[in-house]
Amino acid sequence: MARLFGTDGVRGVANEKLTCELAFKLGQAGASVLTSEVHKARILIGRDTRISGEMLESALVAGICSVGAEAVVAGVIPTSGVAYLTRNYDADAGIVISASHNAAEYNGIKFFNAQGKKLPDEIEDRIESIISREEIELKTGVNVGRRVRAANAATEYKEFLLSATDTNLRGLKVVLDCAHGAASTIAPRAFIELGADVVPYYNTPDGTNINDNCGSTHPEKLTQLVAELGADMGFAFDGDADRLIAVDEHGIVVDGDQIMAICAMDLKAQGLLKQDTLVCTVMSNLGLDIAMNAAGIRTVKTRVGDRYVLEEMEKGGYSLGGEQSGHIIFLDHNSTGDGILTGIQLASIVMRSGKTLSKLADAVSILPQVLVNARVKDEHKEHIMEDEQVKMQIDALEKLFAGKGRVLIRPSGTEPLVRVMIEGPDKKEIERQAVDMAKLIESRLA
Repeated sequence: MARLFGTDGVRGVANEKLTCELAFKLGQAGASVLTSEVHKARILIGRDTRISGEMLESALVAGICSVGAEAVVAGVIPTSGVAYLTRNYDADAGIVISASHNAAEYNGIKFFNAQGKKLPDEIEDRIESIISREEIELKTGVNVGRRVRAANAATEYKEFLLSATDTNLRGLKVVLDCAHGAASTIAPRAFIELGADVVPYYNTPDGTNINDNCGSTHPEKLTQLVAELGADMGFAFDGDADRLIAVDEHGIVVDGDQIMAICAMDLKAQGLLKQDTLVCTVMSNLGLDIAMNAAGIRTVKTRVGDRYVLEEMEKGGYSLGGEQSGHIIFLDHNSTGDGILTGIQLASIVMRSGKTLSKLADAVSILPQVLVNARVKDEHKEHIMEDEQVKMQIDALEKLFAGKGRVLIRPSGTEPLVRVMIEGPDKKEIERQAVDMAKLIESRLA
């Protein structure tokens, strides 16, 4: 059996790959791993607004209760809300039913441990092993578990968000693109209670419109709205609200790298950036490194994926990290990427500094970045950096850039592809170089 868990839980088209039967078994196996002879597991469940969410929630609850554990159902709530409330409720685990930025037909099931962090691979492997062996002891009669409704979950999470700043946002006009997802109710309420003038959009979910040409992967409409409405900024969330892309007062996108830079410099100025270090991934733009170096802030790089960012933050004792895509982790506040929290922090910085968002974003000069895929045999992709001709071509390009560009070659984690990413000052030139590099890789490894 192929491994169920990817880098962000179990995902697939609902009722195709991610069936009710699989959700039921995941509930059983997850609860079984966490339940001992003297302790019945208590598991918190939250979901986004997808039409399949309630169906999968019911299957998960049934699985959890069938092995004697308690399912605490929070309803529609951001992923970061589940991470926070799992700790706050002293639950043994949290489960999020969401496919993040994917289209409505997809869904996913992601586990958090009792600390609100993604499960380590060994625990996921144990869950998969139980499912494959189907060795699950069912409880009977009065020993089955209960379904409990967490009626105040969204309010408690909102109060946590409000506690993350002492800055009043009165006078700030903010447009919110809620992606018809989990942020649709809670994000506007939080910003309104902080004093902002809020203009919400894409906040009427119907189960089928989540991420539909809106949200953090489609900020085009938001850029128009901010400019047309004369707003100070706009924020776009994804379906489960764990990532954020911002738009400045001119309608220009401010991406995750720029957001991290703004937040890192603000935390450093307050003496709150632990070890004066920012954790980011290998995909972050070279412009971020240059800006952080000028500000006296060290950057530490990880593999792509917010779980790897968190691992590095915990290992090094750092307080801020994230991804170019807008997953930003403020580890002093929460254990996962939190789009609403990030938006609140960014808006607070604008208010405290007296500067516009565009002025703050100017601290990072984003270099043009091109990504081209090279199709290769799956069994060869992990050996790409062993090829001498490929290494020679990379060396030649990096000498040509002389510190003003870079080349990143990495195998895809899910497809028979090698991804070629090149940054440099001239976009047309790096497009040509990336295509040439992809062709070379295909000729060597196809």
